Amino acid sequence: MKKSNLMIIITMSLFFFGMFTWTTLTETPDYSDSERRVLASFPEISVEAILDGDFADDFDEYATERFPSRDMWRSIKAYVSKGLMQKDNNSIYTAGDHISKVEYPINTTMMDHAINVMSKVDEKYLDSCNVYFTIIPDKNRYLAKESGHLSIDYDKFTDYMTSKLDFAEYIEIADLLEAKDYYNTDTHWRQEKIKDVANRLSGEMGKSLIGDFEEKTATSSFKGVYLGQSALKWEPDTINYLTNDVIEAAQVKIYEADGIKSVYNMDKLKSKDPYELFLSGNQPIVMIDNPYNWTNDRLIIFRDSFASSITPLMIEAYSEIVLVDLRYISSDMIGEYVDFENVDVLFMYSTSMLNNSFAMK
Repeated sequence: MKKSNLMIIITMSLFFFGMFTWTTLTETPDYSDSERRVLASFPEISVEAILDGDFADDFDEYATERFPSRDMWRSIKAYVSKGLMQKDNNSIYTAGDHISKVEYPINTTMMDHAINVMSKVDEKYLDSCNVYFTIIPDKNRYLAKESGHLSIDYDKFTDYMTSKLDFAEYIEIADLLEAKDYYNTDTHWRQEKIKDVANRLSGEMGKSLIGDFEEKTATSSFKGVYLGQSALKWEPDTINYLTNDVIEAAQVKIYEADGIKSVYNMDKLKSKDPYELFLSGNQPIVMIDNPYNWTNDRLIIFRDSFASSITPLMIEAYSEIVLVDLRYISSDMIGEYVDFENVDVLFMYSTSMLNNSFAMK
């Protein structure tokens, strides 16, 4: 073997041994606050895993996610990609003041799964109910094509869903929204921008809203999920919320949690996701009692996180609203906790949720 080749082998071996030692011995967090997800853990070592290559693949993922100073290197990569005019960086892209994530292509397998779960709920519980359905468009509908990024065909998406959910009356809301109605750094819509959406949903379900609210600022330093995933420096968002006497008086009960909560949980402003100030974030079941309404009209919303901020605007129309998140409680169990007798039922899901519905059960 040539001396030069031997030196290359020795150098590369020392490099990889050093990287292995650095990665495994350097303490790194199990959770990425910026990306809001659990990072890969060190893979289990076994003869079988080593021989079939699983250990190497899993270690590669572990080393990539636990690389020391990872956030710094992610930022460098993001700015290099932006400087090279790449359209997106791991599906994250910028368009004007917005950071967003490509939602493409349409995943009919996931859509069918969501349809099957909702149909199961209908067959099991909703015989005596007025059933409605709406799709919340993600902000790519208003950003992607105009900025040259891949985008699903939203009309085709809606037609597919509504053709399969023939037991529910569809309520269109996409025409009421535009890009500025969403946070610049996050996936969610701004509560102060969706009063007209709440009015249409309520109106189509036979209710009217007065909608007299006071707008307040919760925080001006909201760094949404897309900002963390992009690793870019960006102007934080402001979270505003709408309130009135009805909202202030409403009593919120959360599944398996003690005590009565408020509609807006200000303690959540200190959490990893300040958007969770709206109804304390994602919960299996949330029950909202309105002491100002004596009609005994009730609404059950099957939902994802978008419903957390629009539901407060609809409280005045009902004596009780119940939110059910089928990502955190099985559809087989909800009958033990929720009364479905003669209620309005609204299935309200975002396109991104329906196109990635693996968590629904």
